[in-house]
Amino acid sequence: MKTSRFKTTAKCGGCVAKIGETLGKVVTRDQWDIDLSTSDRVLTITSDLSDDQVIELVKEAGFKAEKLG
Repeated sequence: MKTSRFKTTAKCGGCVAKIGETLGKVVTRDQWDIDLSTSDRVLTITSDLSDDQVIELVKEAGFKAEKLG
């Protein structure tokens, strides 16, 4: 498993919940977190998913994600 970080367009707890619904289809809740206190609203995820898969899941939830680093 690897840990990846993504800039997202999430703005509130409701956004995080919506993204969590799609991420929850493939990873457990303890494998990801979104830090809303940063300007980039960073999603940190530890999984076997590719970066493209994570971006697609966030997109499916109605938000954008961009790989950091």
